[in-house]
Amino acid sequence: MRRPLWIIVALIALGLWLWAQPRAPATAPGAPATAAVATTAPAAYPAFLPREAHAVLARIAQGGPFPYRQDGGVFSNRERLLPPQSRGYYREYTVDTPGSADRGARRIITGGSPPHEYWYTDDHYRSFRRFEVSP
Repeated sequence: MRRPLWIIVALIALGLWLWAQPRAPATAPGAPATAAVATTAPAAYPAFLPREAHAVLARIAQGGPFPYRQDGGVFSNRERLLPPQSRGYYREYTVDTPGSADRGARRIITGGSPPHEYWYTDDHYRSFRRFEVSP
């Protein structure tokens, strides 16, 4: 019996996604089991930020890489909902939306270089929530 092509494609995509996931570093023989645990505490993010936003903030702090070519691009603030600034002050980053076939509506907007102001929108720029990121 032939399997539908979409099942095969989905299994291949799942396999590639799993393969691309970061792996925990291996510990040296005889090293304590806690050797692979990070020594810094994770940043405390506001409860309204989805889990996917945490990874985006980590990539912003590291300077990339970013999965979408628009990430890191200038956000023009055409809606004028953020404080007025000169062009290039604001940058936008995509926050993945599970189940969305495209970039979705969720974004993080940063202000400054390096960023020191942060906003989150989950409705494609109709509203913003400001939040803090500790260094």
